[in-house]
Amino acid sequence: MFENLTSKLREALRNISGQATISEPNISEAMQELKSALIDSDVNKDAAEQFIEEVKNKSLGREVLPNVSPEQQIVKFVYDELVNFLGDKEAPLNLQSNPSVIMLVGLHGSGKTTTSAKIASHLMKKGRKPMLVACDVYRPAAIDQLEILSKEINSGFYAQRDSLDVVTIAKYALTTAKLNNFDTLIIDSAGRHQIDHEMIMELVRLKQSVNPDEILLVVDAALGQESASVAKHFNEALGITGVVLTKLDGDAKGGAALSIKKVANSPIKFVGVGEKINDLESFYPDRMASRILGMGDIVSLVEKAAEEIDKKEAEELQKKMLENKFDLNDLMQHIKQMKKMGGLESILSFLPGGDQLADIPDLDNDAIAEMESLINSMTKAERQNPDIIDFSRKKRICKGSGRTIETLNRLLEQFNMMRKFMKNTSLLKKIMSGLSPSSLLGALSSGGSPTSAFRRGSNYTPPKKKRKKRK
Repeated sequence: MFENLTSKLREALRNISGQATISEPNISEAMQELKSALIDSDVNKDAAEQFIEEVKNKSLGREVLPNVSPEQQIVKFVYDELVNFLGDKEAPLNLQSNPSVIMLVGLHGSGKTTTSAKIASHLMKKGRKPMLVACDVYRPAAIDQLEILSKEINSGFYAQRDSLDVVTIAKYALTTAKLNNFDTLIIDSAGRHQIDHEMIMELVRLKQSVNPDEILLVVDAALGQESASVAKHFNEALGITGVVLTKLDGDAKGGAALSIKKVANSPIKFVGVGEKINDLESFYPDRMASRILGMGDIVSLVEKAAEEIDKKEAEELQKKMLENKFDLNDLMQHIKQMKKMGGLESILSFLPGGDQLADIPDLDNDAIAEMESLINSMTKAERQNPDIIDFSRKKRICKGSGRTIETLNRLLEQFNMMRKFMKNTSLLKKIMSGLSPSSLLGALSSGGSPTSAFRRGSNYTPPKKKRKKRK
């Protein structure tokens, strides 16, 4: 998500070392590099300059604390300022009315229609009953798309295909919601390629007709520095209550997240991290600051796992691990659970130094796909007892999966190592035997602060592994 910014920040902060005090001469070069890193990552120039000024003001003249390096102390100041720029604290949706009305606005192509369904799905998990309202009347495909999405998540849906009057549509939708006990209306409005007077006036009339509890601006993160300007103009015209930053999983550099709150004075409430309905995350400034600095976000990972992984299946796997009965069927189950959580790359993005871990050959998605295809080509008996897989069975498995004997041997070797680890390690047994979530998080971070986590992440170098050439 923020790979470019994270790597540049690491390089800038590494240059501060061996100083007894933090003064302007010994941090000036690092601050200049930090500023360049922010601007290169599409942070608004004025916002970047303000950010650097705040970090310098907090840093200058401070003595380096005992057992803390200058780099670590500066990281703490950078972290604090990142949190401040990103919004200080979570900004949840304000849904006090019944029905509550959420109005989505934004430029064409920002992802409003898909985001409408994502927010509806998010609210349904919290027990609410939303209805999607099609007010993008100029793009017929938008109405069809919203209807299909509503069926996918099993939410309410309202449209008037023969009307271009969005005010009338919204009013009838509000009446329909009251009659059918929908407690939330999510209005998908029309966008333009650029902000114009006609567009703004239609949105103003729409706002006046339904008096929305929330007006959320949907912004494509790929807009970069322009996203802050777009947010500022929409805010001046409509008084937006929050921002949804979409497509952070793509090529976006992520600087938009650091610019919007300061430039437009509007909190980021959600971020879109994929095309699937569940690829929407509530925005937590402190957690995002931690991820930007390469410290990871274990709390969000635990929450994501709790939401996506079946509790009963997880308990059964836990029991098998403790009893050393883990087999290839269970490994396949692990792979499926990992896919539910967005795949390996998604999981690594939450871990300290995870962006660098992704460079390890044995941890790439291709290797996971190889494992899956090999296990799928095995019989039930072979999955339950891999020890019976002789050369004849190996040839059949490889023929069925399209993989090589070498690849299968590597899988079996790794699986045997995994079983030995489960049998011998006391740490696993302690973790699996009922450590509380807080204790587990403490163990994962080794008792370190965010600064020390960054320190470990910044110094981490993936081991180089030589892989034999495939025949």
